[in-house]
Amino acid sequence: MQYWLMKSEPDVFSFGDLKACKNQTEPWDGIRNYQARNFMRDDMKIGDQILFYHSNTKPPGVAGIAEVASKPYPDFTAFDKKSNYYDPKSDPDNPRWMLVDVKFKADLKRYVPLDEIKTIPECSEMRLIQRGNRLSITPVTKAEFQAIKKAGMRKS
Repeated sequence: MQYWLMKSEPDVFSFGDLKACKNQTEPWDGIRNYQARNFMRDDMKIGDQILFYHSNTKPPGVAGIAEVASKPYPDFTAFDKKSNYYDPKSDPDNPRWMLVDVKFKADLKRYVPLDEIKTIPECSEMRLIQRGNRLSITPVTKAEFQAIKKAGMRKS
């Protein structure tokens, strides 16, 4: 099993939105960065665990736990001219962009803000806190995942 951090802006799609979805599952569409796409296409497996991270909010942080719920498949939004994620260079016969479905796994007892993550010893090398790292999907180690989950399960 692998572990991931996946970022979403909560005003676009929040952890609560995922939990409210039919079957608590949703396609993780709209990724338009090749490295993030490659993580989904080449490395993610069904059952991998995800730290669902709210970005571009105050404060940013981990809102809950999700899991990879599908094998990768073409991101249909790339072919939809009405979509914000439309890519005229993407071809359904040779898709440029891929996605996986993500599924709600567990609530945390509390939100874990980025400033707190920076103080967790197991997270000192985490890509999230490295300067200049803005990827929307990054791998995390088992120790990083467990430390953040543990922090989120403590009462405030």
